Parts: sequence; structure tokens; C-alpha cells
Amino acid sequence: MFEVVDWGLPRNKGPVSNAVRAGGKVYTVQIPRDPGSGEVLAQGDIREQTRQCLSNLVKVMKAAGGSLADVVQVLVYLVEGTDAEGMNEVYKEFFKDPYPNRATVVVKELLVSGMRVEMVVHGHVGPAA
Repeated sequence: MFEVVDWGLPRNKGPVSNAVRAGGKVYTVQIPRDPGSGEVLAQGDIREQTRQCLSNLVKVMKAAGGSLADVVQVLVYLVEGTDAEGMNEVYKEFFKDPYPNRATVVVKELLVSGMRVEMVVHGHVGPAA
């Protein structure tokens, strides 16, 4: 069983929970959504969109009882391989060495037109299992 992590984002329109916790494990998907309105900020460049994703992740991890130091894996989906440099630039503003395990994949497109990045994040809060 799992519990939904409520970090203040309006409910999704689709049948999905933005962040859940099962025991000490935290699972979330971050897209560049404005936490106030819930709208996707699809007009920004890769740096703006990455910054929004990771700012939201900070809030999720805090609501789950942890911090970015508890993030163990990030799966990054980009629509342009050339965006990796800008994404990495912002990523290093949020994460410090040792970095979480990460994969970066270039995909044909994401669900919302104009959205350049999506992140699947796994974290662990509390004592190590």
C-alpha cells in the first residue's frame, strides 16, 4: 500500500498521483508545472523548465519527510539532445556530488506540446532498509 504525498499541487486532470510514498520509498514524476495554478509552463526554455521541475521536487521531498539528499535516482526525458547541456547546468544547482544515479533519454515528444523535459524520480527517506 502507498500514500499520496500532498505537497500543494492541484490534482492532476488524469488518473495519476504526482507523488506517492510506500514505506520509506518516494516515487514522483516532475514536469514543469506551476505549483499555484497546476498549469504546465511549456513556453520556457530548458533551463526554466528544468528549474521548475527541480523546484517542485524540493517541495515533494520536503512533504515526504526528506530533502534532495534523499533522491537516489532520476530518469530524465528530453525532446532535444542539445538541451542536455542546459539541463545539466541547472541540475548542478540543485544536486551536489555524490549525485543520484541518473539516466538521460532523448524521446520523440512529451505529452504536452512545448514541454522539453520530464523527470521520473525515486527517493528514500528514513533509515536505510
